[in-house]
Amino acid sequence: MATKTSTPIFYPGFQYRDADGAMTWLEQVLGCTRREDHRDEDGNVVHAELEFRGAIVMLSSAGVGREPFRSLPAGGRLVYCALDEVDSLYERVREAGGEIAAELTDTDYGSRDFTVRDPEGNLWAFGTYRPEA
Repeated sequence: MATKTSTPIFYPGFQYRDADGAMTWLEQVLGCTRREDHRDEDGNVVHAELEFRGAIVMLSSAGVGREPFRSLPAGGRLVYCALDEVDSLYERVREAGGEIAAELTDTDYGSRDFTVRDPEGNLWAFGTYRPEA
């Protein structure tokens, strides 16, 4: 049963050529925890969920599942995650060998942020900036 909320919650979803590799990267580099892992009869990931500090990221193998999702190409996406403390995550990503696409910096609009590229080209940006709704 769906839970009603007064504020919409977005759950980013990604399609990967190598969904298993993506989940391993998300766990090892960002510190995500795997929650769900549903596969078809061929072993393709139809739907997976990983938790990152209370937030949920969904993913699947590219080209599987139902339309219109299976038609989306793998890679080339951007997700931004607002959090209070980015420095420790930045250090974790560097130590894990993550490809830093934008170094840790203080921006002119008041955010402290950095961006890492996952193995299939998606950008994961983390910063202290929180847009007001």
